[in-house]
Amino acid sequence: MVDQHISQKPQATKERVKKPQWLRVKLPTGEKYKSVRGLVDKYKLHTICESGHCPNMGECWGEGTATFMILGNICTRSCGFCNVATGRPQSVDWEEPEKVARSVKLMKIKHAVLTSVDRDDLADGGSIIWAETVNAIRRLSPNTTMETLIPDFKGELFNVDRIIEANPEIVSHNMETVRRLTRKVRIQAQFDRSLMVLKYLKDQGIHRTKSGIMLGLGETEEEVIEAMQELVDARVDVLTLGQYLQPTPKHLPVAEFVTPETFDRLKEIGLEMGFKYVESGPLVRSSYHAEKHLA
Repeated sequence: MVDQHISQKPQATKERVKKPQWLRVKLPTGEKYKSVRGLVDKYKLHTICESGHCPNMGECWGEGTATFMILGNICTRSCGFCNVATGRPQSVDWEEPEKVARSVKLMKIKHAVLTSVDRDDLADGGSIIWAETVNAIRRLSPNTTMETLIPDFKGELFNVDRIIEANPEIVSHNMETVRRLTRKVRIQAQFDRSLMVLKYLKDQGIHRTKSGIMLGLGETEEEVIEAMQELVDARVDVLTLGQYLQPTPKHLPVAEFVTPETFDRLKEIGLEMGFKYVESGPLVRSSYHAEKHLA
């Protein structure tokens, strides 16, 4: 029996819903984490784990996984959930692929996750830097595996083809929310366009594809399950489900903090649907346990 609602529609008030106990995290510990922390500080390396204040940073670094954001820190889109600045991005740094590759090597990363801002200002959508970064990491750290969490490139498949040619072990593109809320949450994105990109990746031979959805934005459980089914139909292999957390009062409010029990139930539903791997929990983020998604 499907619960009718995960949550009601997002609240109009600016007051934040009080965070529940299950969203508290432990401080990072462990020798591997301390080693990576030291390298990041010494060489002034940049990871989205750190700048994004990810709650799983200690655990991921302890497993030898880190996430790097490329193509600058200014996005051409203005999604209601994202804390990345919106505006006119700086010019492309063509040395960035080598810089990221050197960081991966210095940090002795086993599994690197790459993400980026949207670069709708560029004819190639940033896809050339994407491909060159994958190739540079492969050249300097041939034993490092990679996941690329890519934008939709406005659905321009010749740009997606560059990612396919670089052939990272996992290619991910997040739906972020359910169909009904896409225009409100992602604004310039399109639900069906994202599905098309994911299906195209699989049809063109990418071994493992992945996507993620945030909960707590006002979706119903039925809508989440419908979105999951559409991802299965697009032959997506890995799904992440996590709690949306409001970055600032200017961003979309949290409609509800979804319980761990609901996340567990959705995980079981996803596995029964046919996903090969489902990460589902309040603190789950796109790169959580990313190294395990290769199996």
